[in-house]
Amino acid sequence: MISYEQFCRIKQYHDQHRLSMRQICRELHLHHSTVSRWLARAHYIQRQPRERPSQLDPYKPHIIRWLETHPYSAAQIFLRLREMGYDGGVTIVRDYVHKIRPSRAQAFLTLSFAPGECAQVDWGQFGTSAWAIANAA
Repeated sequence: MISYEQFCRIKQYHDQHRLSMRQICRELHLHHSTVSRWLARAHYIQRQPRERPSQLDPYKPHIIRWLETHPYSAAQIFLRLREMGYDGGVTIVRDYVHKIRPSRAQAFLTLSFAPGECAQVDWGQFGTSAWAIANAA
């Protein structure tokens, strides 16, 4: 499949520069059947991906239910699926769990202030210092 940019170049080389199909093939490093197919078309049509069923499809309701009730990891869910007869890979399970798991809130708060807007002071005590003892007398 070629990109829209390549399609435009094929059309431009053919219509404006009057290059032959063989010259376009050499210029763009494409096969002659690809160039002839795209020269025959008036408009660019992007290829649509095929929908294929996943091995995980029958188990997705179970995964959703488990994640709603407990904070299971993808490895724990994979082990439970194996017990149910799932024979697919762990990567598919990890990707699906990552996609449907609710995102966690940040555990910290980032503060930002303009220069001179805020100051912080530490009122801790460190005991006595030699300077404080010398100046106290």
